Amino acid sequence: MSVGARNPGIDALRGVAILLVLFHHFSLAYRLGDTALGAWFGVDAVWALGRNGNYGVTMFFTVSGYLITANALRRWGGLDRVPLPGFYRLRAARILPNLALLLALVAGLGAAGITIFQSRISPWLVDLAAVSLWMNVLVISAGWVNYALAVLWSLSVEEVFYLAFPLLGRVLRREAWLLAFWGVLVLAGPLYRLSHQGEDEAYLYGYFACFDAIAIGCATAVLAPRLRLAMPAAWRAGAALAMAFLYLLWPIDQANVPGVSAMALGTALLLLTLRDRSGQGGSPLGWFGRLSYELYLFHLIVLGLLRSVFPPRAMHGDVKLLLLAAFLALSAGLACAIARLYAEPLNRRLRAGERTLTMT
Repeated sequence: MSVGARNPGIDALRGVAILLVLFHHFSLAYRLGDTALGAWFGVDAVWALGRNGNYGVTMFFTVSGYLITANALRRWGGLDRVPLPGFYRLRAARILPNLALLLALVAGLGAAGITIFQSRISPWLVDLAAVSLWMNVLVISAGWVNYALAVLWSLSVEEVFYLAFPLLGRVLRREAWLLAFWGVLVLAGPLYRLSHQGEDEAYLYGYFACFDAIAIGCATAVLAPRLRLAMPAAWRAGAALAMAFLYLLWPIDQANVPGVSAMALGTALLLLTLRDRSGQGGSPLGWFGRLSYELYLFHLIVLGLLRSVFPPRAMHGDVKLLLLAAFLALSAGLACAIARLYAEPLNRRLRAGERTLTMT
């Protein structure tokens, strides 16, 4: 739902988030403690960098809530004016092409006999959960049912939130009521996580375990124009440093109750310091950020193929660093090809009726 020029700072923030997720998944497959990284920084430090990749998803949730809300305000002038058909069409144009391609690729690889891409339960049930937005519920109840499709838990959380987004604007109408509603979600998040500690994955993947991060992003977009205080670079550095300490010092399974909220609030502060930085410039991090959706959906296909050809148990030492480089390069290449040749053209075609829908 982008409107106007891209913000290179926000793209870079998303780049950090997706690289944390990629490094997390690679570290789970290929432990890097016996590599040069472990020798230079220590085994514990390398593991600390790789263990908390779910915080990268928290950052995505907050950025997503911010951008969806800010762009809706710019496009339609108020959250009570968001047209349901137009909003849902924009979401479908962005989400569905890549989702359909991912499901088709995983089904084909599984049918070809590559074990890691085969579902542990009925593939029809897994695909149904993916398209009807309860993959997170399936992961909580049945575990990691499909290696490459389990990432769709976060898409389920996000899109259920956005199904209600325009409806809430129409029903609550006033921004004060919307802020109050989002405030309830912000308070409910840590309470939900606290009440579900030890219940497998519910404390991380439940809807209400994650809605607070999205709600913080939405509220930040509404409040940002009213905040006239200068946001010096020192604020950005302080927020980034605090987030780094949280990320590195405590495992997410121990610190998630306040940790997810703190990571979302830190991301919101970064967004406030970056909100006026528009333009066409960028950085390598920004390039990864612009491809973050494609990278997130398809990187486990690359990693699954690497694991099938180079079994983790047979890999030792710095060979794993070469695999890490290959994983990042191949994931980036695949994501770029999908975005340029498939997702973006389809997105434009599906958005063709957007102007008419916006005016109705």
